[in-house]
Amino acid sequence: MNTRTLEHTALIPATFPLDTATRRALAVALGAAFVALLAQAAVRLPWTPVPVTGQTLGVLLVGAALGRRLGAQALVVYLAAGTAGLPVFAGGGAGPGWLLGPSGGYLLAFPLAAGLTGALVERFGSDRRFPTALAAMLAASAVIYALGLAGLAAWLAAAGRGVGLSELLAMGLYPFLAGDLLKALLAAGLLPAARGLAHRWGRV
Repeated sequence: MNTRTLEHTALIPATFPLDTATRRALAVALGAAFVALLAQAAVRLPWTPVPVTGQTLGVLLVGAALGRRLGAQALVVYLAAGTAGLPVFAGGGAGPGWLLGPSGGYLLAFPLAAGLTGALVERFGSDRRFPTALAAMLAASAVIYALGLAGLAAWLAAAGRGVGLSELLAMGLYPFLAGDLLKALLAAGLLPAARGLAHRWGRV
C-alpha cells in the first residue's frame, strides 16, 4: 500500500489487515462493544430527559478508526443490539423504546456521525493532525446535535410538552456542549498520537 493510499485509510484498516469477512465483522463488533462500554458512564440531569454519557466519544473514535463504512456499520450493530434487548444503551438501557424516546434522535445520528468522521479521514487524512482531526470530530458532533434536537422536539411534542427553541436548546444542547468539546479534543489528540505510534512500530 503506497503512502498516498495509507494517508487516506483509517487507522485500523491501515494497521491490521481486514481482508476477510470474519476480520471485518470482528472489527465492527469490537467497535459496537466499545461504544456500549462508554454508554455505561451515564449521568442524569434533573432538567433534561437526555442523559450525559460517554457514547459520543466512542462514536467519534470508532468512526475515525474504522473508516466510513465499517464505522457506520459498527454503530448500526450497536443500535440493533440495544433495540433487540441487550443492555448497551445509557446506564444499561435496552429496548426499542429508546429509539422512540427523548434520546432517539441522538442515537439514530450515531451511524451517520461515525460515517462522516470516517469519510473525512478517508478523503482528507484528517486523523493525522490535531486541527483537522478536531474539525472532523466537531462536524460529526454537529450531526448528532442536529438530529438529536429534532428527535427531542418531536418526542416533547408527542408528549404534549411542546417547547420553544430556547427551552429545547437548554434541554438538548447546552448541558452537553462542554463535555462534548472535551470528548472531541480527546479524540482529536488520541488519533494522531495513535497514528504516530503505529508508524514508529512500522505498521503504517
